[in-house]
Amino acid sequence: MTSISNKLASLLLVSLASLGTAAHAVQDLPGGPAVRQLNLHPPVTRIAAAQHDLHWMLLIICTVIFVGVFGVMFYSIWHHRKSRGAKAAHFHESTAIEVTWTVIPFLIVIAMAAPATKVIVAQKDTSNAELTIKVTGYQWKWGYDYLTGEGEGIGFLSTLDSSQRALSSAGTPQGDDYLLKVDNPLVVPVNKKVRIITTANDVIHSWMVPSFGVKQDAIPGFVRDTWFRAEKPGDYYGQCVELCGKEHAYMPIHVRVLPQAEYAAWVDAEQKKAAAKRDDPNKVWTLEALLPRGDKVYAAHCAACHQANGKGAGPIKPLDGSAIVKDADHARQIQVVLKGAANGAMPSWAALSDTDLAAVVTYTKNAWSNKTGQLVQPAEIVAQRGK
Repeated sequence: MTSISNKLASLLLVSLASLGTAAHAVQDLPGGPAVRQLNLHPPVTRIAAAQHDLHWMLLIICTVIFVGVFGVMFYSIWHHRKSRGAKAAHFHESTAIEVTWTVIPFLIVIAMAAPATKVIVAQKDTSNAELTIKVTGYQWKWGYDYLTGEGEGIGFLSTLDSSQRALSSAGTPQGDDYLLKVDNPLVVPVNKKVRIITTANDVIHSWMVPSFGVKQDAIPGFVRDTWFRAEKPGDYYGQCVELCGKEHAYMPIHVRVLPQAEYAAWVDAEQKKAAAKRDDPNKVWTLEALLPRGDKVYAAHCAACHQANGKGAGPIKPLDGSAIVKDADHARQIQVVLKGAANGAMPSWAALSDTDLAAVVTYTKNAWSNKTGQLVQPAEIVAQRGK
């Protein structure tokens, strides 16, 4: 019995030691969550700072009310208890008491509502923005389109980095930015008013960056907006905070705030990159040239759900051996890629270029056990977009 107890004690000590090591291995993430965080995220916008001040003011007022009300109540219960011979008083309709407990709460509510209203009104003032970005929620990624201002015309998708998905699948979380690392962060300039327009392609999502004091729902068929002006360069993190499906936890937000000169350089590089990707949709490709490109597109946008082996998982249908994928009628698969699945399990990928879509469809038709030898040209994608 003693040896069993000793073994259990040893196991407990090892477990506690490993937990302690794991806890110390994780550090605060600047711009993101912190270890043992009790307060709101450090603000980097005036709106977020105003929210912090409002939060503490309301907390103090509520604490004072709580202590005052319950203090009087507990004092009355103790001091006027029956064992001390206290006698109940008989009175009613005291005008002074009625006026007091009506006027004082009214004044407290006004004192709380006035600054709160000021902050709420400021949050919704999206006028005079220097940069406007449309944010589209997809299951499960974000699409960013720069509509006006420096960087106009730039657009890309932001998806959880594939290495993070692998760590999650293996049950081995690592790094301070676990499940917050993305392939393409949103990039904005410092000290510029950025208007964010939100919408969604499938279900309700919500775009939130705590350090900015920003949270705005993204609703299919509706356009909502909010804004921020980051006053400090750096990397800031958030997540979709609307329960949007089984991969809700894999929909992080990463915003990179750059000094103006660095932002201008980033815009220039992105515009050159976009120009290089504008392939002639009438170009005729060979199978050998299109497959490597399709492999890259699949790894970046499709493997997260359909898996690298094409087997799918749960409601995600497999592509390996799929009748639609192997069908000689390319239009069927192209329409699914362009419009998404009818059950909502797959989003539309119409934002990708015609050549990228042709490449990834060609890749799936020839990867794994499919080996159909079929080739989809960009011109076929163009023809199907209007249907």
